This record gives sequence, structure tokens and C-alpha cells, in this order.
Amino acid sequence: MSLSKREFLQVLAAAGAAGMGLARYADADAAAAEAGLYDLPPLGRGAGHVSLLHMTDCHAQLKPIHFREPSVNIGVGTMRGEWPHLVGEQLLRRAGIAPGTPMAHACTFLDFDAAARRYGKVGGFAHLTTLVKRLKASRPGAILLDGGDTWQGSATSLWTNAQDMVDAALLLGVEVMTGHWEFTYGMDRVKQIVEKDFKGRIDFVAQNISTADFGDPVFAAYTMREINGVPVAIIGQAFPYTPIANPRYMVADWSFGIQEENMQRTVDAARAKGAQLVVLLSHNGMDVDLKLASRVRGIDAIFGGHTHDGVPLAAPVANPGGKTLVTNAGSNGKFLGVMDVELRAGRIANWRYRLLPVFSNMLQPDAEMDALITKVRAPHEAKLGQTLAVSDGLLYRRGNFNGSWDQLLCDALMDVQAAQIAFSPGFRWGTSLLPGDAITRELMMDQLAITYPTATVTEMTGETIKTILEDVADNLFNPDPYYQQGGDMVRVGGLRYAIEPAAGMGSRISDLRLGDRPLEAGKRYKVAGWAPVAEEARQAGGKPVWELVEAWLAARPDGRVAARQINTPKLIGVEGNPGLA
Repeated sequence: MSLSKREFLQVLAAAGAAGMGLARYADADAAAAEAGLYDLPPLGRGAGHVSLLHMTDCHAQLKPIHFREPSVNIGVGTMRGEWPHLVGEQLLRRAGIAPGTPMAHACTFLDFDAAARRYGKVGGFAHLTTLVKRLKASRPGAILLDGGDTWQGSATSLWTNAQDMVDAALLLGVEVMTGHWEFTYGMDRVKQIVEKDFKGRIDFVAQNISTADFGDPVFAAYTMREINGVPVAIIGQAFPYTPIANPRYMVADWSFGIQEENMQRTVDAARAKGAQLVVLLSHNGMDVDLKLASRVRGIDAIFGGHTHDGVPLAAPVANPGGKTLVTNAGSNGKFLGVMDVELRAGRIANWRYRLLPVFSNMLQPDAEMDALITKVRAPHEAKLGQTLAVSDGLLYRRGNFNGSWDQLLCDALMDVQAAQIAFSPGFRWGTSLLPGDAITRELMMDQLAITYPTATVTEMTGETIKTILEDVADNLFNPDPYYQQGGDMVRVGGLRYAIEPAAGMGSRISDLRLGDRPLEAGKRYKVAGWAPVAEEARQAGGKPVWELVEAWLAARPDGRVAARQINTPKLIGVEGNPGLA
């Protein structure tokens, strides 16, 4: 797909509003304008200039995809109306992005179906490689940081035990990495990759992971790099709640946590060794990063991940030592963050941050990466490409409460297992499909590809069901970011309820109903689910969830899946919240 001159003038207008400096291309033809979208001159070259490129949460998507940004990302308390809790038009206004432009499409859900057809797919490692090479060519010494959630999220990554993503990251030129979903391959596999595949090529850093017995560090806390004469420390922060959000048995010998005091000691140690620029490569989630930045001295910038927030600016946060710039670079390979810093006399004199959307139609695929992707997919292509059904509606996942993909999963689990209610985890990963798209096995697996995929059926009392919903709601909407332990609200099928996000712990969930009848606290209900984190579930066995969903898709009349009626809870007390469209 090629964009018209008029459409690229819109690109330039939006880019100009976001400070991307493309005005000189306003009179160019479309081809030159395409080049201009990614023509981002550095602040300078040579001594004192540092450039850092940042990708995060690609979730093993080697090929270009569609990915719809959330229409619901509610902030409560001091987080209300602040980054990253802005959606749609509110986000565009705050960022100064013109509506109806490719940048607006990349950052919001607005007119998603039409805009996705107009501007094409995003991401893809071959296209990302082209952009990384272009930026590195203009920025000698620039390094590429990977914020984690790289090895999980696709069928090929699951089937190759993450080797496809390891090889792709090495070819892409990643130099420093931290992690989260990586750990769901188990401790032995992670150590094998870090100590053998990555050795001497990619530094895996995590100051907050230690052995559970003696508290010894499992990985290096940070790495020091000299970039154009500037000693730069890059500290790693893995997802602090991995043993809670994912099965504990997969990391049984390791201890996690935010480790704020140890973070301060690590920053101080890096400064003592001569670091003039200290950055944190984080998988905390942006709310946690913002709080951490206000409490820890000496971090110049945080390159954040986990919450999949495509934030088109760096948010400055004051702390006792000065200020820290907090960024978050979205997910699924859609964006590449670029920070240019100029230091004088060992201090930051100037800086600039840009979040560049990776439009696959505007970047030529890198031939070497394209060949690698073709090679690793070749043994699986027939299986990946098999059409299971056709979707009549838009299928997406991301959002605080429910998405049409999650609704499909809940519907399938209830139908196949004859359950009254279904729970599906509030995962933020998973690609989007446009109406009329084929649901291939690959696209189905984009929603399900995990190492603990067992489908379950459990009898629960109404009281237990309410307790589960309250616990997840407190995790998502706790006013203290340090108690937010990852993921969106559990997706619910069959059951209707109301939620008041700003209410206190244990008081957010009300009016639970199954059909027209209130849920009874003492009555038992049949509840379907998947992805259990308890080791007992693994030992009990059971079918992987994709077998059930594939059987449900195969049973659709005429091979078509009707548009889903999304089961969204009734929201209380959120009127006017900028995180709700």
C-alpha cells in the first residue's frame, strides 16, 4: 500500500505537532515524504552525544500485525488524567497530535477499522531492523535496548522454545535486555539463553532478581557502556511480580520485587564507578516507573515496558536528586523509542525523545532479517496459515475490562465445557483482526501461546467469584502503583457485574448477575477458565486451551464467527475520566 501526497501531508502535520521536525518535506512527493517520516537528525555527533533506542513488549511478533490501542485505560487517585491513562481524543490533545493522521492511528483506537485498512500493518522485525539500522547510521555508538516480553506471544516462539526470537534479537542488534514473560520458559531455559546464546553479545540485566535461599544476584544488576566518551550505566528491572502474575514453580529458586532500596544502591554504585548517564531499562509498568522515579535519586531516564503504553513523549518526574524522564514504548513492535542526549562537563545539557511508529508500508524490509524470519517459519507455515474460521467483527484484546477476542474465548470455553461462567486472564498481548479477516491458527495462537495453557472447569461459590473479581480489581486500580501486580481486569463471560474503580479494597464489585438473577453467595457455579498458575493444575493435566477454541471455531455455521457482543461491566464513578472514551 502506498499513501497519497495528501495523506502524507497529514503525517507531516501530526509529526510537526509532536516535534518531529518534518516541515521541510511538506512539498515533497509521497516517496520523499515516506523517507522524511523517519529522517530524524540527532542532536549532534561525537564526544558527549548519546543515543539510546528502545523497543519493548513485542510479544514474539516477527511479522507485521494490526494492534488496536485501548479505549479504556482508567487512572484513579493521583493517576487520573495523567500519562499513561489517556485514550482517544484526550491522548491526541495532550500530545499535540492531529486527528485522522497515521500517528493518531498508531497511538489510539479511533476509527481503527478504517484507519488500519488505510495505513496498513505495523511492526515486523524486518521493517524494525531497517529503522534501527537507519537510526544507528546517523547516530554512531547508539545502542538498542529491549525491555522484555520478547520471547512469548506467538506460536513459533512457543514451538521453538523461544529460539526464533533469540536469533531475531541477535540479528536485530539488541545489546541490553531485561525480562518478564521470558521467565515462563523456566529458569534453566532462561539461563541457557543468557549464558550461551547471549554471551558476549547481549547483556541481560535485572537488579531485582536474587536467589531465594541466600539472596545472591542471579543476573548482573547493570552494565556500563562508553558511548562517544560518555560512561553510561544501564540498570535492569525485571517484572517485580513475576511469581504472582505467572506460575511460581517456573521461577521457584528466584526472588523478585521492586527492590527500591537496592535500586538506589545500584544507582549510587554506578555513579561511583564514573557513570555520567544512568538509565533504567524497566519492566515495571508505567505507573510503577513514575512512582519509582519520584523516590530514587540519580536515574536520568527510564525506558519502561509491561503495560504496553505507547506514550509519545517523555514525562519528567521530580525527585530529591533532580528529575527523571519516564518513557514507555508500546508493544507488538509498533514503536521504537529514540532518546538523544547531549552532555557537557558530565551533565545533561540537552535531550530529545521521539516515539516512532513502525509502519510496515513505509519501511522496506531488511533482506537479512526477512530471510531469517522465512527460515524459522518455514517448518510451520502450513500449520500457521490454516484458516479456522472467518470473523465478521473486529477482534481485539487490549483494554481494562474486555475485548472482542477475549469475549470469543469466553464464549468458546463456556460452549465447549458447558459452563455457566468463564474467566479469561487480563493479558495485554494479542494481535487484532479486522472484520472479514480469516482467523488462522497463527492468529488464534497469538492470543493463547503460553507455556501453561491448560483449560479448566471449576465449581465456585458466588462468594468466591466476587472475591476473585475484587482481588483483580484491587490489583488493577489500587491507588498505590507499587501494589499493581500486572494485567488488566479478568475477562468475564456469562456473568454481569458493576465496578467502581475508585472505591476501596473489597468494595469495588457489586450487582453480580447470571442472566436476570443475582448471583447467590452460597450457591455453586460451573466456571471455565485457562492459564492456571497453581502447580496443582499442571499436575492434574488437562487439554491446552487452543484445542478447545479450535474445536469451537470448527463448529461455526458456514465457517464464520459472528461479531461478539462484548460483556462489559457497568462502570460507576468514572464520568469524565480521560482514560475512558
